[in-house]
Amino acid sequence: MLFFVLLLKVTWILAADGGHHWTYEGPHGQDHWPASYPECGGNAQSPIDIQTDGVIFDPDLPTVQPHGYDQLGTEPLDLHNNGHTVQLSLPPTLHLGGLPRKYTAAQLHLHWGQKGTLKGSEHQINSEATAAELHVVHYDSESYGSLSEAAQKPQGLAVLGILIEVGETENPAYDHILSHLHEVRYKDQKTSVPPFNVRELLPQQLEQFFRYNGSLTTPPCYQSVLWTVFNRRAQISMGQLEKLQETLSSTEEDPSEPLVQNYRVPQPLNQRTIFASFIQGEMLGLGMGISAGCLCLLLTIYFIAQKIRRKRLGNRKSVVFTSARATTEA
Repeated sequence: MLFFVLLLKVTWILAADGGHHWTYEGPHGQDHWPASYPECGGNAQSPIDIQTDGVIFDPDLPTVQPHGYDQLGTEPLDLHNNGHTVQLSLPPTLHLGGLPRKYTAAQLHLHWGQKGTLKGSEHQINSEATAAELHVVHYDSESYGSLSEAAQKPQGLAVLGILIEVGETENPAYDHILSHLHEVRYKDQKTSVPPFNVRELLPQQLEQFFRYNGSLTTPPCYQSVLWTVFNRRAQISMGQLEKLQETLSSTEEDPSEPLVQNYRVPQPLNQRTIFASFIQGEMLGLGMGISAGCLCLLLTIYFIAQKIRRKRLGNRKSVVFTSARATTEA
């Protein structure tokens, strides 16, 4: 009887995981994901390296509006170590405006690197990674009844990507998560987090962002995500980053495997277009330089023309004066 109970439990675990085990490195690492999850080999995968000289400025992109993010609420939030990341559940009172449809929040999670490194983000800007990255996952609640249903539909999901860098001071907002990591040290452990202002996890200014169509960055890599990656970054202290890099395990018990370097490398852009809600600094500087150069050229032409005009006018006066003098003498 015990054998059949154990067999049933193993079968249930495999079914819940889609029958496959995946990791970021090794024989089940990201290079091998497409073998078990075919969509991971698709042509619209995430993350990507955003090369700013190739983005298209779209002045009509509305600013992302996080509604309810600053409402503390009364219910605690579930924090979960799923063996791949630390994930925080979010209440359905949080949703996004400024997108084609209403996207309701479901969860947020983090990606980071090895202990002692400052490279752990999934997205890169001009081939530069940051220390970590926060993803806030939403689903199209106007069209679908759940996250799992929307995840397989085109633009069924909308994910906010926030690049995190190390600053000089601690970020109190991130401590609402990081201070509870020791409670979920091992895989499958859960704890409750008191509600807090989720808006403070995001950059203060949200007007500058990149937008593109991509995928989940973990198996099954469904190509259903409308990505918004903010240009401005959030900051945490070195101590906070070290807590993220050193506390969690990807296994259920000792001896433990540290949960680190849980980021996917940038994927080919292929034929996709990246839109930007703002003009890049380099592009702006180039445009101002060209404008200034044109203005200088126009002013130079103007003054040369004025000088030539005065010279011609002087010549005419000289001719008239000479002619009048000759007439008088005659």
